[in-house]
Amino acid sequence: MEKIEIHHPDKADKTFNTGAYSAGVMVANDWLFVSGQAALDFTSSKFVLGTIEEETHRTLHNVKRICEAAGFTLDDIVKCTVHLSDISDFDRYNVVYASYFTKVKPARTTVQSVLGHGIKVEIDAIAFRQEKK
Repeated sequence: MEKIEIHHPDKADKTFNTGAYSAGVMVANDWLFVSGQAALDFTSSKFVLGTIEEETHRTLHNVKRICEAAGFTLDDIVKCTVHLSDISDFDRYNVVYASYFTKVKPARTTVQSVLGHGIKVEIDAIAFRQEKK
């Protein structure tokens, strides 16, 4: 069996509680599966609600932190699934999303979903490391 490692955004942050899932799971040192992220403050474990733009920035920042904790970058992401609470926010969210993926544009699915806690966006990602470490 290939090596599987669990990664959290900040190994030093003991208050971060992901519940019954892992923030990121790395398989065979090449693949990283990032669980659905939202506009969560990792220190307080509380959602930081705002405009679709603000929540998209914070959500993608959280995805980035999990990638970095496992030694990946946003350029390694090959697929994202995005859930919007209101699909009419698509154009505004997409402007922010596009600003994070300037070099590599991952495959993406975006759907409208019922999201809890009043959040507007949730994003999960799959990353593949092409350059071996």
